[in-house]
Amino acid sequence: EFCSSLAGIMLLEVLLVLGTLLIYFLFSKKREETLPFKDGWWGRGQKPVTKEDSSIRPFKVETTEEELSDLFRRLDQARFTEPLESSCFHYGTNSVHLRKIVSYWKNQFNWKKQVEVLNKYPQFKTKIQGLDIHFVHVKPPRLPEGQAAKPLLMVHGWPGSFYEFYKIIPLLMDPASHGLGDEHIFEVICPSIPGYGFSEAPHKKDFNSVSAASVFYELMLRLGFNEFYTQGGDWGWLICTNLAQIAPNHVKGLHLNMVSVSKLGLTHLLSVLLGRYFPGLFGFQDEDVRRMFPFLKKGLYRILSESGYAHIQATKPDTVGCGLNDSPVGLAAYILEKFSSWTDMEFQNLEDGGLERKFSLDDLLTNIMIYWVSGCIVSSMRFYKENLQKGIGTQKHEKLTVQVPTGIASFPNEILHTPQAWAKKKYTNIVSFHFMPRGGHFAAFEEPELLAKDILQFVDKVEKEQLWKKK
Repeated sequence: EFCSSLAGIMLLEVLLVLGTLLIYFLFSKKREETLPFKDGWWGRGQKPVTKEDSSIRPFKVETTEEELSDLFRRLDQARFTEPLESSCFHYGTNSVHLRKIVSYWKNQFNWKKQVEVLNKYPQFKTKIQGLDIHFVHVKPPRLPEGQAAKPLLMVHGWPGSFYEFYKIIPLLMDPASHGLGDEHIFEVICPSIPGYGFSEAPHKKDFNSVSAASVFYELMLRLGFNEFYTQGGDWGWLICTNLAQIAPNHVKGLHLNMVSVSKLGLTHLLSVLLGRYFPGLFGFQDEDVRRMFPFLKKGLYRILSESGYAHIQATKPDTVGCGLNDSPVGLAAYILEKFSSWTDMEFQNLEDGGLERKFSLDDLLTNIMIYWVSGCIVSSMRFYKENLQKGIGTQKHEKLTVQVPTGIASFPNEILHTPQAWAKKKYTNIVSFHFMPRGGHFAAFEEPELLAKDILQFVDKVEKEQLWKKK
């Protein structure tokens, strides 16, 4: 009897321990759902003991005559290589077409006029974590009675810049004048990622997407926004995702025009093998099947043929960067190739890379000039190394889900398609997922109206159903 009661006590103890562990596991898991804020210091040398100057200073884009004459000298001395016959853009930027662009750059492109365009929206700089952060901050010209503007943080990617948002800003800030109603009006904040455009580059290693998200979170709080919306594609997708993981109670909604999922399981693998034949089994819609299959061609081969730049930038960014930072023609060739193939893969079959089908040369060269005058190409490329050097799927943010209400605009010409069935494993609160009728990677730059409409309907849903309060 003594033995059996001892066994009973031991069993009770084991159950108590298991119960405690289970409760601890459940609650600690819940607590860990947020991503820790990364309080770094990325300035030169040692962190000063004095408190950082948190003032916000007005900024204007300015270039000197010396900078421009240096640019023209380099353009004049460019050395071109003859392309292979009928190679179009299959080997990268076609140098016959590149000559034409350089000729336009030298003889017709009016940078001073474009500087005026850049300066038409108010820009500022402020010191955060040791870096001078540049941002555009535009407030609506008028607000209907009793209505407040909703703060919207928009984050660009590579090889883009804050300029990508110049066509969508008026649609969000004054939607009524563009036939988009006046129910939701935004004040728009577009920062330059540190190391891009006019934001200072980090001076220390390990500045990744979580660091950028932490800096932008601090920026929004400094501007007085306790609750705000975020929007992004390319690196903006990851930075805004991380921000939603760091501050889920401050981000009312997350809108993305690109989604990538790094944590893939057995079901993903099976859906790649069998999804074409049993789409319903894996939650695929007809459009998913059309965009994803045959998977070897539209998935694997596409990744291999289009990701060479990412391998270089994730391993040895400075080596190639040195050349691009020294040659405006090299810089243009490198960046324009992305604006061709990422807008539409079919553009590789064209002698001119289809560059002017969706963009004007003035817009393309303005983006390139932002990289040239700020000398930021190397630091922008390093962001790949900082984010990818530890391996895909190894970082904490990749293992955490996102609970913030999420809207996804899925553009048909995005290099890789992520179906909603995959996205919802990461983003557990998708309130809108739309297959967009046209457009590619640089959505805000290429199809501002389509993107603006999708952002507006998403915010409308979140506001009407007060979804952020239910996360």
